[in-house]
Amino acid sequence: MLSVSNIPALLSLILGLLSLRFLYQRITNPLAHIPGPEISKWTDLVYKYYWFSGKIPYYVHSLHEKYGKDINITNKSEYSADVPQGPIVRTSTTQVDICDKEVAREIHKTNSRYMKSNFYNVLVAKNFQNLFSTTDPKFHFNRRRLLATPISDSSLSKHEPLISSRINLAIEKIAQEMDNRGVADVFKWWLFMATDVIGELTFGESFQMLESGEKNQYTKDLESLSSLQPIRTTFPNMVDLARRLPLPVFNRAGAVANRMSQYALQSLQRYTKHLENEPGTAKQTLFTKIFDEKNGLSLREILYEAQGYIVAGSDTTAVTLTYLVYSVCSDARVREELAAELASLPEPISDKDLRNLPYLNQVISETLRLYTAVPFGLPRSVPVGGVTLKGMYIAGETTVSTQSYSLHRDPGIFADPDKFYPERWEDPSRDMKDASIPFGGGSRICIGIHLARIELRLATALFFRRFPQAKVSSSEGMSSDDMVMKAFFLMAPQGHRCLVEA
Repeated sequence: MLSVSNIPALLSLILGLLSLRFLYQRITNPLAHIPGPEISKWTDLVYKYYWFSGKIPYYVHSLHEKYGKDINITNKSEYSADVPQGPIVRTSTTQVDICDKEVAREIHKTNSRYMKSNFYNVLVAKNFQNLFSTTDPKFHFNRRRLLATPISDSSLSKHEPLISSRINLAIEKIAQEMDNRGVADVFKWWLFMATDVIGELTFGESFQMLESGEKNQYTKDLESLSSLQPIRTTFPNMVDLARRLPLPVFNRAGAVANRMSQYALQSLQRYTKHLENEPGTAKQTLFTKIFDEKNGLSLREILYEAQGYIVAGSDTTAVTLTYLVYSVCSDARVREELAAELASLPEPISDKDLRNLPYLNQVISETLRLYTAVPFGLPRSVPVGGVTLKGMYIAGETTVSTQSYSLHRDPGIFADPDKFYPERWEDPSRDMKDASIPFGGGSRICIGIHLARIELRLATALFFRRFPQAKVSSSEGMSSDDMVMKAFFLMAPQGHRCLVEA
């Protein structure tokens, strides 16, 4: 029989065995041979610290600069001498990031053996599965086939009047704010515009954000959703438990997710009722043809997809447009060349007029390179049995990423990589095209890529036609610090504003 006096000895033994087990696991860690900080062999705390502080892209990039062999650079004299990048680095006890365009293509190609990692299962609510979050290739293939046609480049042309009208209203609101305030917050107005566009395309009705001109609970939830992702991915069980217990931080994460679900459900129910009562007058949406459970999806399945569209189709476009305006307005040479090209266009401007404008599309490409809305790696799982990449063995089921932030700053591919220089895309090399992955790649490339590009072209053209002399303001304490990128899952300027004047 165990006596009270033996309990401390037993506890010490258990603690000792656990410590030995921990040491053994770390010493025999299959990633121990991969270059990286010593602490990442033992704990994920450093990685999680940067994850919670929104600085993962910077941290991982710094590891590429510090560890491993240099990426192949044909002429080092053309590039900054102090930014060598190691193509493969260990970022945590179970994760590796690879900055190499060939590896990125291999991982993300169609029919890739690298499946989405468990990260996606905890990124969203339990039992929630949609086109973006699913880790099941068969589910993804069938769902994408069902959803792809309405959001294809050709199908979106019929929605151009709606998109243009929302962009024009945003620009009118920007002009009014400049008149009344002296400056305008383009980040706010682009977010309202993109939210209204995706809302109407998804639910058949705008959220009327541009008309109200004020952030409401919905937009506040939308803004905070990304910053709460570290909590959900690190403590998924706590978020679920918070539904029943008073756990403030976790309660907030759960409450925001619940409200976002309710917003989508209420909008879909209104559209469904309209579709049933007046099918002839109901607006065509990206989901209209799948409101049929026999040949389409159930209301719940459409709800999950709608939530994904709203998040992916609002913040990402707004952030990209904000950094585009910020970059162009910060460089008089770029602004004047862009404005001159746009001034030659006849009225009214259509997307067809913009698709072949050289400088406009160079500006967009350069913005997507430097300010990718999802700048860190999209985690994938190494196939069972492991792989050898760039001469280095990586064990099966390891999480591997190829973060766009680093790929887009590879000095062997992009000369002076931190400089906003649209002309680099005038005649891009094959390497530049291969390394550019702002929308992901392969079969998992963002389904909204064509909608995003239409909005980017139209909004950029209409903005700089209206404000050819726009510049970044220093009013109200606005500075470059406001525009420092913070990335939890989606990226946003840390000041959550971008003030311009004209």
